[in-house]
Order: sequence, then C-alpha cells, then structure tokens
Amino acid sequence: MDNKTAVVTGGGSGVGQATAVALARSGWNVAVFGRREAALAETIALAGEAGARMLACVCDVGDKAQVMAAAARVSEKFGAVEVLVNGAGNNFKDRYLNDISIENYEGTVDANMNGAFYCVQAFLPGMRERRSGTVVNVSSDSAFEPNLKAGVAYIMSKMGMAGLSRSINCEEGPNNVRSCVIYPGEINTPLLAKRPQMPDESRLQHMLTSEDVASTILHVIHLPQRAVVESIVLRPTIRG
Repeated sequence: MDNKTAVVTGGGSGVGQATAVALARSGWNVAVFGRREAALAETIALAGEAGARMLACVCDVGDKAQVMAAAARVSEKFGAVEVLVNGAGNNFKDRYLNDISIENYEGTVDANMNGAFYCVQAFLPGMRERRSGTVVNVSSDSAFEPNLKAGVAYIMSKMGMAGLSRSINCEEGPNNVRSCVIYPGEINTPLLAKRPQMPDESRLQHMLTSEDVASTILHVIHLPQRAVVESIVLRPTIRG
C-alpha cells in the first residue's frame, strides 16, 4: 500500500480515537475529524511520537461545508487519501418514538448518516481516480438487529451507513474501491453516558472496548486491495 493517508471521523473519543491512534502508530498519516479541538489534541497526545503524523481538523461532519473545508486541509497537508473511517456517532437520551424531538432526530441522523455520506463525497473521487481506496463505516449491531436500547434515529441512521457501504461496493468495485460496514455490539465508550440509564459496572466489564473495534478496522484496511470484507458483526462474548 504505497499511499498511507487516512481520515478518521469522530476522532476525539471512543472508536474514532482508538482507530486514529492505532493507524498513526502503524505508520499512517492520519487526519482526525471531530467537533472539539481539545479532544483532538488529546488523541494526538495519546499517539506519542506517532502524533507527528496526525492532523487535527475541527469539523462537524453533519455540516457539508465544514467537511469540504476540512478535506481541503487534508489534501494540502497529506495529498491523496487512501482510507476513510466513518467513526463519528451521536445519540440522545430522548431517543424513542414517544419522546424524540425533531431536533434530536436531525442531530443523530446528521452525525451518523449524513456525515458519513458527506465524507464519502469528499474523498471518493480521489480514490476513484487512483483506482484504490477503502471506506470503513462503523455502524451498530442495532442496525443489524434492532433493539430497545438504541432508539429510532440511531437505528435508522446506522442502517443508512450499511446502505452506503453496499452502494460503494456495488458502484465502485470496478474502480478498485471497497467498503466494509462494521456492526459493533455494546462498546464501553463515552456515548453510553447519553443512554436513558447508564449500564452498571458489572455490565461495563463485559462490553467491547474501543481498541477491540479499532483492531478489527485495521485488519480490514490491511487486507490486500483485491479482497473486501463487506460486513462484520462484532459483539461481546457475554451479551447484556
């Protein structure tokens, strides 16, 4: 893989942060997208010496103009992008059909689904032109098998990410561009704090970690370009 530049969204915490750090430590140039400058700085600090290969891009991926501006910064700093990891995600405590507001619905869909689409639109043309690229969409097992924890907007938006991955493989496979959608089960990340009820400590101990998901993402990325894992369901061995 000659070009080793990746973009990771949601890079200020959780799976995005763990993935960005792991990629940088593996020798990749990494542009980290996130809404909070301090959180992105923390991610770069966690990478240690590898942080020198990282670029913090303060960006709300649900805003197309911000995505395009950040993409221009990445191009100026690193050039072509080989890998896009859509790891940004959001949810709200009021998430069910009987209590969700339009504002919370739109905020969830913008962060989870529209943001992934905007980032693909920003970086896919370069992949297509070079005839090489990988897009990893971090969905949720609630999109694979809906549950009563995630809420309607989260489930809908994460299902949309699966449709995005399948469309990339269908349309862009002939251009040697591939996509994988990963459906993680419960992960012990800061997003849990937005649940209506926080899981207890005994449940947290059995959840996946951000590093578990990040290692899966790196496995997908480092496969030979001729091979694509189209989807992965990754769950805790002991489910809640």
